[in-house]
Amino acid sequence: MNAVVNLPVSPPLPEGKAPLLAQLTEGLDSASLWWLSGYAAGLAGRASTAHADPIVAPTAAASADVARLTIVYGSQTGNSKRLAERLAQQSESAGVAVRLLRADAYPLRELADERHLQIIISTQGDGDPPDDARGFVEFLLGKRAPRLPSLKFAVLGLGDSSYPKFCEIGRRLDARLEELGATRWQARADADLDLETIADPWIEQALTLARESLKANTPSATVTALRPLPPAAVFTREHPFAAELLANQRITGRGSHKDIRHIELSLEGSGLTYEPGDALGVWPVNPPQLVSEIVATLGLHADEVVNHGGQSLPLAQWLGHKRELTRLTRAFIASHAALAQDAELNRLLAPDQAQAFARLLSDTQPIELLQRTPAPWSAEELVAALRPLTPRLYSIASSQKSVGAEAHLTVAHVEYEDQGALRWGAASHFLATQDEGAKLPVYIERNDRFRLPKDPSRDLIMIGPGTGVAPYRGFLQDRIATGANGRHWLLFGNPHFRSDFLYQLEWQRALKQGQLHRLDLAFSRDGASKTYVQHRLHERGREVYEWLENGAHLYVCGDATRMARDVHATLLSVIATHGGKDEDAAADYLSELQRQGRYARDVY
Repeated sequence: MNAVVNLPVSPPLPEGKAPLLAQLTEGLDSASLWWLSGYAAGLAGRASTAHADPIVAPTAAASADVARLTIVYGSQTGNSKRLAERLAQQSESAGVAVRLLRADAYPLRELADERHLQIIISTQGDGDPPDDARGFVEFLLGKRAPRLPSLKFAVLGLGDSSYPKFCEIGRRLDARLEELGATRWQARADADLDLETIADPWIEQALTLARESLKANTPSATVTALRPLPPAAVFTREHPFAAELLANQRITGRGSHKDIRHIELSLEGSGLTYEPGDALGVWPVNPPQLVSEIVATLGLHADEVVNHGGQSLPLAQWLGHKRELTRLTRAFIASHAALAQDAELNRLLAPDQAQAFARLLSDTQPIELLQRTPAPWSAEELVAALRPLTPRLYSIASSQKSVGAEAHLTVAHVEYEDQGALRWGAASHFLATQDEGAKLPVYIERNDRFRLPKDPSRDLIMIGPGTGVAPYRGFLQDRIATGANGRHWLLFGNPHFRSDFLYQLEWQRALKQGQLHRLDLAFSRDGASKTYVQHRLHERGREVYEWLENGAHLYVCGDATRMARDVHATLLSVIATHGGKDEDAAADYLSELQRQGRYARDVY
C-alpha cells in the first residue's frame, strides 16, 4: 500500500526542505519508504561523526563496513514480501542491523560491497521471475555482475510444484551467486504453495545465523526500528472472514463455451478494506462428488480416521477441506509412479521429458491419474502425499469508493468432461455453485505493484482479455468516483462478441459518457483469422507510443504464459518501430517504465 507521509507542524528541517521531502516520499510504497528511512539514518550517523565521538548505531542502510543484513525479496502475489518482512522484523527484534528491499529498489552498484545477503524470491509461470525482480535477476545472471568473494548468501525460493520449472528463479540465483565466488550461508530451500512447511524452518535457521554472525560483530550496537509495525488485521489468510454472497450471476451469453460469473460479496462488519488492484483470497472446498470418486477409486472408506501432522480427521474431511485434489504435483506423481511400479510414469520424471511432463501436469487431475494407473494407496499415504489445499486469489473487480463494504469478482468457472466424467477447478466451482446468502471464507491480499497513479491526470492503458478485465472495472469506478481527469483506454478480448463481451453495457455506457475514452476489442473467433489483444495493440502502435510518451500508465492483466508474453513482445515492437529504437533500447525503455511503476502486470 502506498504510504502518505504527514509531516509535523514544525518539522526540524531547514526552511524550504519540508515540501521537498513531501515530494520525494509521495507515491513510494512501504519497501521504498523503509529503505529511505534507513538511508537517512545512515547519513545522520555519518554526519554526527564530524561533531561528536563516533557512536556505533547500525541501521537499515548503514555503510557496508558495518555488519548488516540485507534482505531482498521478489514477489508476485505477496508471499515473498510477507516472509521477508517477517524475517526483517524478527532480525530487528534480535538486535541485528537489517535493511529490507524489494528487488527493484535494490541499488545494484552496492552488490560488490555486500557482505550478508538473504534473498526470498518467487517463480511465476514457466520459470519467470516476478515482475518486481526482473532487473535484479537479469543483472545477477548477466555479464555485469561483479565477483563476490566476500559475500555470504542464502536463498529461499517460492513456487508452485504444479508447474514444471518449480522454484526455477531461486535455483538459478543460488547457483549464480556461488559461481560469482560468494559463500552459501545456508542451503537453498524450495517452498511450494504450502510454503510454511519449508519457509518456517528456513527463516528460523536464517535468523539464527544472522544473530550469531552479525550481532557478534557489533556487541555494543543499538538497532533503530525501521518503521512502526502496522496494526494486525483482524481477518487474514490464516483467519478469513465469512463473507455473505450477495450475487452470483453468469455474464456470458447463451452459446458461449465459457461460464464466467460476476460474484458480489459483503465485507460488512469485517473492517476489511482494499484498493483497486488488490486481490481477494478465497478458501475453497473441494467438490463432494470428487471426494467420493477418489475414495471409491482407491477402495478406501470416507469415514476412516487419518492421523497426520498432529491432526486426526476422517478421510473425507481431509480430502474435502485440507488437500489439493485438482492439481498434480511432481512429488505426487513420483509417489504414485513408485506405488504403481509404472515404467512410463517414471520415464516422464526424467529431465529429458520436460515437455511431456509439463503436458501431464497441465492436462491431468489427480483423479484421472489414479484411474488410469491403479496403485495400492492407503488413506495415510494419500493424505501425506497430496499437497495441502491453498486459497485462490482473484483480482477485485470493484472500488470501495463505488460499492462500499463489498468486493466484486469476475470468475471463470472451470468445468470440463473427461471420459464421461465432469471435472472442475476447485475454487471456481466452489464459487459458481454457491447460493446467495452463503458464507464464504475470504481475506484481502494487497498488490502494491498494481496501483492507480497518484496523479489523477495521468492516462491509463488497460490490457485485459477474458477475466483479466476484472481489475479495470475497479480502476474505472475509482477514477470516476475521485473525479480523475486522465484518459482511459481499454483493450479487451474474448472469443465472441455476442456471448463473451464481459460487462459490455458498463463499458459502452462509460464510453458514451466520456469516462472511457478508447475501447479496442479483439474477438478471436468472430473472423476468418484469430485476432487477439496483441494484434490490436500492434495496429494502434503509434497511438500507444504517443500515450506512453505523454506519461500514460500501462497495465496488463491475465494469463502469464501466453497472453502476457505476446503483449510484452508486441510492446517492444511498438516502442522500437514508433520510437525509432533498436531492440536493446526498446527493452530499456520498457524496463524504465516498469521501474517507474508505469508498466504494471497482474499475471497468473
